[in-house]
Amino acid sequence: MIRTDLFNIANSGVTASSKLLNTTSNNIANVNTEGYVRERTVFESTILGGVGKGTTERVISIFAQNQLRRDITSVGELETFVEKTNSLDNLLASEANSIADGLSQFFAAIQTASDDPTNLASREAVLGKASGLLSRMSTLSDFMEAKEEELNLEFTSQIERANSLIASIGELNTAVLTARGGSGEEPGALLNERDKAINELAELMSVEVRENQYGSVVVNLSSGESLVLEDGSFNLFELGNDADLTFKELQLTTNFANKQNTAINVNEKDLGGSLGGLFRFRDEILGPAQRDIGQMALAMADAVNQQNRLGMDLDLQLGGDIFSMPEFTGLPFSGTPDNLPVRAQVTAGQGNQLTDADYKITVDAVNGAGFPTSVTVELLNGDGTPKKDASGADVVFTGISVGAGFNELPGGIEVEFQAATGYSVDNEFLIQPSKYAASDLTLATDRPEDLAFAAPLRAEASLSNLGDATVSKVSISNTTVDAALGAEASAFDGAGGIHSAAAAPGGTVGAPAQIVFTSASDFQVLDDAGNVITNVSGVTSFDNLLAQAEANGTGPAWPAAFSALDDYPGYDVSLSGIPVAGDSFNLTYNTDGIADNTNAEEMAALQRESLVQLSSDSSNKQRTFHDAYSSLVGRVGEKSATAQISLDAAEAMKVQSENWFDSTSGVSLDEEAANLVRYQQSYAAAARILTTAQELFDTILSAAR
Repeated sequence: MIRTDLFNIANSGVTASSKLLNTTSNNIANVNTEGYVRERTVFESTILGGVGKGTTERVISIFAQNQLRRDITSVGELETFVEKTNSLDNLLASEANSIADGLSQFFAAIQTASDDPTNLASREAVLGKASGLLSRMSTLSDFMEAKEEELNLEFTSQIERANSLIASIGELNTAVLTARGGSGEEPGALLNERDKAINELAELMSVEVRENQYGSVVVNLSSGESLVLEDGSFNLFELGNDADLTFKELQLTTNFANKQNTAINVNEKDLGGSLGGLFRFRDEILGPAQRDIGQMALAMADAVNQQNRLGMDLDLQLGGDIFSMPEFTGLPFSGTPDNLPVRAQVTAGQGNQLTDADYKITVDAVNGAGFPTSVTVELLNGDGTPKKDASGADVVFTGISVGAGFNELPGGIEVEFQAATGYSVDNEFLIQPSKYAASDLTLATDRPEDLAFAAPLRAEASLSNLGDATVSKVSISNTTVDAALGAEASAFDGAGGIHSAAAAPGGTVGAPAQIVFTSASDFQVLDDAGNVITNVSGVTSFDNLLAQAEANGTGPAWPAAFSALDDYPGYDVSLSGIPVAGDSFNLTYNTDGIADNTNAEEMAALQRESLVQLSSDSSNKQRTFHDAYSSLVGRVGEKSATAQISLDAAEAMKVQSENWFDSTSGVSLDEEAANLVRYQQSYAAAARILTTAQELFDTILSAAR
């Protein structure tokens, strides 16, 4: 009985020490193995003496592990966001690509040319600077378009990696359950491999992990969607898109075996990790920057075009466009046939109403032929979310009537439904005016003669005037030539003159051609044939005399046919000084006025005017071109700097989490070396007990003989 007890005790001690030595040796051997978690062996005591069953388990703190994963996710997101944002920030801040510098050079060239408007070399310099400005805009826009393509490739690559890790975690779940069921031992190698895969997945996106009593884990996105289930089944990511094929959306596809699978949209804002950093960069930085530059480019080009149209060029003709404005194709949303053509363009003169919004156009009603008669317009952010007004409500315009040709919509664009039939209610189209506009703008002319630096109307005081009144300003607001006298027609006939009575609206009097004062406070407006258009009395200001005539003229009143048009005659005149009875001022086409720089000065002044819309609320104060660009550069720079600070903090937190995790789960060579000596000693002592038991047994046998 003594031998048996001592033998069993000694044998269990040798076995236990051997197992402890194996565990310690394994820890030491894996000290440099990535993802290895320190193991320890614990034993149960027995009633009969000796060492009971031993279990080898990993030494791990779930709290430290979860904190480390959160910090891995945070660093992964910020590293990606900072890297991408810095690249765009550096480009925007570069003087070689600065749109602000290009704008300054362009308007400075106009100012120089206005000093000698007949100088062709100065005019050519204006076109050269205009081309340089477009080149700068195109460089930035093309860079961002390339970044968008690069992002889409990275989305694909990272999603493939995420799907591979998700599948691997699911397979390891199954392997862990199998291993535990067979031996009851904790499969440390499999668990380490699974934890490593989960940490790699956490670097890509924010995940939450829950382990059950059997050792399998459930892995969910932080927003709640399941990635890996307890039984090892899993769901996979895929990229989708709606109207804009370049705008990728993240979806999670179910992986059911016995029922129909579905795709679930994932909110990229809460994704986290490097994949979330890519989406964050696209939605917060790249998309808005693309549209801000496009908005500014369109506002600038439209303003210059409109001002040039209000002038007279070196060929003595009314001015035309300097820049060719792009057209935009309507992109069909999912469920809308892709063979229904829709196009849009900036409404001439409304470039200052454009925002950085995309436009979602929904057909509300169609006629019997299947052509739209009413639409709803919703303004969207670049990421597809609704634009909000000052009160936080979605910016939506309902019940807009449409017909053939271009139809003006709120926000500075007009749309045309090009097919005669085939449209139906709830067809939806996406218009993106500003996204690529900076790359699509081109010069409409290479002739310096086409720069309309002169005013098309000349206002001159009669040589016989006795008062000291002089012409202080000739205002040109409309030069549209339209023989049919549509709503947009002006008094200019396009043949070097203004309307006579036969060509003017109403056909009774011609366009205003003369102002004659009957007293210091009363005047008549006459046409080129001397017909009285109207009489004005009680004048206290000599600004915009024709506008006063339209508002206050009597005996006869200002012609209703003139007022029925949007802006007729399209010009006005202001005086300084005091006229006397008999003073007259003649309004004529500016024939041979090529030395006039009136319109060039107006064009140069556009640089200082607020022409870029700030938001969808049209009541907000607009910004100058320079202010708009500075705002963009400042916003990107601020986000870059703020993200860098956040990254530094996140990296510091990650180091702390790693130290915390390593303090519990990492291998300490000093500790393991001490354990190795201790377990060697216990092994030797247990072996000595075994020898003693054998000697005692032999002594008993010898005594029995």
